[in-house]
Amino acid sequence: MKGIWLLLLPVIFLFSFTKEKHPYHVGSVEINYNAKSKTFEVTGRFFLDDLENALNKKYNKPFHFNDPKYKLQLDEALKNYCTEYLKLKADSKFLKINYIGYEEDSESVNVFLETEPVNMPKKVEAAVSFLYNLFDDQINIVHVILKGERKSEKLSYPNRYLFQQF
Repeated sequence: MKGIWLLLLPVIFLFSFTKEKHPYHVGSVEINYNAKSKTFEVTGRFFLDDLENALNKKYNKPFHFNDPKYKLQLDEALKNYCTEYLKLKADSKFLKINYIGYEEDSESVNVFLETEPVNMPKKVEAAVSFLYNLFDDQINIVHVILKGERKSEKLSYPNRYLFQQF
């Protein structure tokens, strides 16, 4: 009997760590130019627990996704958070970015933003630092799409700047 427990104990110990959400801190941001509306449509995708913890730390109060009573607080916090952690320039002109809303599931959150109208730019610059206030190993994969051409870049903390010429 002791032999069985000695064999099972390491297995139980190893499986006790499977509750860890994810070992990497990574998000993605897609910046897609819509020629019809002349705006950039921006979608940020992040692990739900990471974004929730970043908001908790930033604003020093609890936020809970998947809880309807926090919807208004989350909208306001995400609007402010996105304003601080995402800047966008088209042809050297800063663009106003409007918060549209968010969608969530059990593991991730999609945040939707849209810029003011701008004529088709030749160069796009962005400062993307989502979750840098929480993790010093955060990676943000940023995709810029213009005229059907996709250019992607990996931004690892502390690097937050990208420049794409089209």
